[in-house]
Amino acid sequence: MKPAWNDPALEPVPVWPGPLGLVLGLVRALALVVVLLVGLVVLLAVRLPERLFTGAARPLSGHVPRLVSRLALAILGLRVRSHGSPMRGHGAVVANHVSWLDIFVLNAQKPIWFVAKAEVAAWPFIGWLARATGTLFIRRDRREAAGQVRLFQQRLELGHRLLFFPEGTSTDGQRVLAFKSTLFSAFLAGRGGDLLIQPVSISYSAPPGQDARYYGWWGDMALGPHLFKVLTSRPQGAVELRYHAPLAVADYSDRKALAAACEAAVRQGLRLEAGAGAGEPVAGAAGAANGRS
Repeated sequence: MKPAWNDPALEPVPVWPGPLGLVLGLVRALALVVVLLVGLVVLLAVRLPERLFTGAARPLSGHVPRLVSRLALAILGLRVRSHGSPMRGHGAVVANHVSWLDIFVLNAQKPIWFVAKAEVAAWPFIGWLARATGTLFIRRDRREAAGQVRLFQQRLELGHRLLFFPEGTSTDGQRVLAFKSTLFSAFLAGRGGDLLIQPVSISYSAPPGQDARYYGWWGDMALGPHLFKVLTSRPQGAVELRYHAPLAVADYSDRKALAAACEAAVRQGLRLEAGAGAGEPVAGAAGAANGRS
C-alpha cells in the first residue's frame, strides 16, 4: 500500500548547511529576534493609548505586525510574488496552510487578524506574540461552535479582517486538504449582510535542487529543526500568493457551499490536476524544486 503523504518516513532529509550557512543562520536569527522584540515593544506602546480611545478596535496597532513581517521576510531572504490584491471590503480571508512562514507572508500584505487553535496561546514566546497581535483563539469543538460564532461576529463588527486556515492543519504544500466548514457558520449568521470572504492560494518554491516540500511544516515536525533549516538556507526560495476575487457571503445558502467555493478557488490557484480530489497533490509539484512560478 502506498504510504500516506504525511508519513514521517517520507519527510525531506535534512541537509547540513555548512560553515557559511551556520554563520548566515546565526546572523538571521539574531536579526529576527531583535525585529520581533522591538516590534512587540512598539506594538504595546501604540496599543496602550489606542485602547483608551478605540477599545478593542486596532486602527493603528494593526499595522505594526505588517511592518515586522516585511522586515522578517527581508531578513530571511524569502522572495514574495503576489498576484491580485487583498480585498478592501468587510469580512475575512481564507488560505491553504503550509508553514509557520504563512503568518509572515500573509501579514506582510495588509493588516489582518489570525484565527488560531487555542493551544497556540500556551506556546512559549509565540503565544505571547500571538496574543499581543490580537489573534483570536478557538477550540475546534462542535460543542463550542455557537460561542465561536459570537466571537467572530464581535471581531467583524470591530472592522477586523479575520484570516483562518479551513484545512485545520498544515500540509507539505503539494496538496489542498478538504476545507472544514464549521467556522464558516459565523459569516452566514444574519445571512452575511455585506460580508466578503477572499480565498488566497499560497505556493512555495523550494531553493534550487531541494525537495519540493522544503518549506512545508506538517504533522509532528518539530519547529526548531525546521526553523534552523530556513534560517541557514542559501540561496532561499520564494513564495507566490494569489488573491482571488472575494466571494459575497450572501450568495451562498449554507456553510458547506461557501466552504466548497473557497476551496475550489484555492485549488485553482495552485493549479491542481483536472479532477483531482481533496488531498491530491498539486500538478507539476516536482517543478517546485526548480523555482516554479
